[in-house]
Amino acid sequence: MTKLSVNINKIATLRNSRGGSMPNVVQVAKDVQKFGAHGVTIHPRPDERHIRYQDARDLKSVVYTEFNIEGNPVAKFMDLVLEVKPTQVTLVPDADDALTSNAGWDTLKHKDFLIEIIQEFKRNNIRTSLFVDPVLEMVEGAKIIGADRIELYTEHFAHQYGLGNENGIQPYVDAAVLATQLELGINAGHDLSLDNIQFFKQNIPGLLEVSIGHALICESLYLGIENVVNMYLHKLK
Repeated sequence: MTKLSVNINKIATLRNSRGGSMPNVVQVAKDVQKFGAHGVTIHPRPDERHIRYQDARDLKSVVYTEFNIEGNPVAKFMDLVLEVKPTQVTLVPDADDALTSNAGWDTLKHKDFLIEIIQEFKRNNIRTSLFVDPVLEMVEGAKIIGADRIELYTEHFAHQYGLGNENGIQPYVDAAVLATQLELGINAGHDLSLDNIQFFKQNIPGLLEVSIGHALICESLYLGIENVVNMYLHKLK
């Protein structure tokens, strides 16, 4: 079964809009695990506009499944990850002012930089994943760099699938086949939802984990978070 990691950034966004601690990100992390999620994902950004760096520290003791911290490996982020020591760190090349992640790494251009970063995390026994577009050269670059996994950036797939173009899955299939040949683990995330997750899962060989936040929280407003988590689990079987 493909594992489900719930990204709780949007819970923090709602909390920060009013101040205080409602909704409580620590409690939501406990709850989604209780409801069956296999992990919790957070993506702190330098301006802390949703998840705060302190949230990562507070979550360390309550995430008993898989703790995945995403972000651009600037110095502050590096220090946080090395302090918290999550199960997995997912490196994402997002700019400080990016509304959301919008591109994968150029693993050829940033090869030397990423090698150094990944070696540091591996010395601390933290599994590393690189956010990449479904481009074969970028997948090959991730292997050369020494990443344990890749996370396929799925916005293009989701957009094409929403238009009725199921052929939009093909670059992701090709990237997954190559990653498997290179002995890279395969994660995926961005704009995956209850509408498209089953089709994506059924067509991507070796898919280990999906990280879903925005759609899952939006769907939960109507259907309830326990129900939605279980709907994803059913579709990922």
